[in-house]
Amino acid sequence: MSIFNSFNINASGMTAERYRMDVIAENVANVNTTRTAEGGPYKRKVVTFEEKKATPSTFSSYLGRATEQYTGQGVKVSKVSEDNWTQMNMVYDPSHPDADENGYVTYPNVNIVTEMTNLIDSSRAYEANATAFNTSKSIATTGLTMGGNS
Repeated sequence: MSIFNSFNINASGMTAERYRMDVIAENVANVNTTRTAEGGPYKRKVVTFEEKKATPSTFSSYLGRATEQYTGQGVKVSKVSEDNWTQMNMVYDPSHPDADENGYVTYPNVNIVTEMTNLIDSSRAYEANATAFNTSKSIATTGLTMGGNS
């Protein structure tokens, strides 16, 4: 594995985690949205990651892929789905324009504590990738410096 592969792997992790943070921010921003353009309350969104695999195109890349089957190529966002397994929040507020005939308003299934916990998790994963990226950069710089002193 070359040093540039580690840059790509860390960069893909940072990009995926930044996207996850954007989705978390969207969830927090819509915590009180009771009516969307599609109708009904906002539904919490969840980001799913998967391994990014190199696409072999030549014989040598097929051979390299076969011999390095346990070497990852980074991560990518595979999908963003709506959270349909968590119940919506029902709040009694008969004066609300979106209240049903019993006076209950259906609020999004967004829990601020869960979202903030996910945000901290995503932020720490981003920081870990940034640290690994900087370490790889430092190793590459040291290697180039050592090669120049001969």
